[in-house]
Amino acid sequence: MQFNGFLSFSWWEVLLYALLLTHITIASVTIFLHRHQAHRALELHPVPSHFFRFWLWLTTGMVTRQWVAIHRKHHAKCETTDDPHSPQIKGLRKVLGQGAELYKVEAGNAETLDRYGKGTPDDWLERRLYSPYPYLGISLMLVINLLIFGPIGLTVWAIQMIWIPFFAAGVINGVGHYLGYRNAASPDASTNIVPWGILIGGEELHNNHHAWPGSAKLSYQRWEFDIGWLYIRLLQGLRLARVKRVSPPPMPLRLGSQNPDQDALRALLAQRMQLLARYGRKVMVKVHREELRKLAGNRELKSMFKRSKAYFLRDDASLDSQAQARIGEVLGRSEAMRTAYEYRQRLQAIWQETTAQPDKARQAIQQWCREAEASGNRYLQRFARQLLPG
Repeated sequence: MQFNGFLSFSWWEVLLYALLLTHITIASVTIFLHRHQAHRALELHPVPSHFFRFWLWLTTGMVTRQWVAIHRKHHAKCETTDDPHSPQIKGLRKVLGQGAELYKVEAGNAETLDRYGKGTPDDWLERRLYSPYPYLGISLMLVINLLIFGPIGLTVWAIQMIWIPFFAAGVINGVGHYLGYRNAASPDASTNIVPWGILIGGEELHNNHHAWPGSAKLSYQRWEFDIGWLYIRLLQGLRLARVKRVSPPPMPLRLGSQNPDQDALRALLAQRMQLLARYGRKVMVKVHREELRKLAGNRELKSMFKRSKAYFLRDDASLDSQAQARIGEVLGRSEAMRTAYEYRQRLQAIWQETTAQPDKARQAIQQWCREAEASGNRYLQRFARQLLPG
């Protein structure tokens, strides 16, 4: 089947064209807007920098200053009522379905732009074209698609217009703070939502990003794939980009002996977020699952337990009063959950109180492991043996 336009393409060629253009758009968002402009994790040569800015004007109509300001505010106010798009506050359905609307509302907040939008482009093109005429670019894109494909070009254009609002404003901002796994216990609800990396440019590794927001590389584990980082490395090889910062490599989250030296202690203390995330997966989640199985005949209590699961994987400081109340309800009804929770609080306190005192940290970790071994909780015991092998 062929389509009318200046050029004749089969249906699969039209689909390939649409996917290629949307992929360039998401690459522009993650490399230029996110890692370069919002977090200054890399420097870009003027050639790719201007290309990305032009492409985003042509395919999304987004203004650099607005996007950067909203994203920086999201990090500064994450999971609070001031967060522009937290599903923990506004609900997953609203962020997933109305992410673009939430973006537009915040883009109209002059205080947000003034406070968080500093350092973004302010040249002649930005002042005279991109910022004042954001809809001109996407209108021009529509005309180009219609001229190339004829009427089907309208469908191609619609796909382009939906792509960023759905995947970036909806999936990343919504699902990426609601469902998925965590490599690090960052003080928010961010998650990694593999395997959608090709569709959203590596942004699916959202928990990694919140743990190390200044990193140009979003992948952390060896099996994670960040296609945006691949493109950055290619630009770097062409001398069109310079990486400024990347996240630290993963290290074994254990001490080598019952009497670890200061270097081993410092290495472990530096990985507080990773260790607490592993505790969440290996202890909190498994104890929660075991307790849930015991409630098979109590539908109401089982529902309450299910709703509380995500809260036990987050830092208490990021929880609102309702979430803390739900945690209190679960702890009041489950001794096993209360024990696992108390040991997590104690482990967290070791980092807060002994970071600069290796000898005190050694004694505190040894004591924590001894008591965990004696707790009778098999998940705690296993975690303690892994942390401090006998």
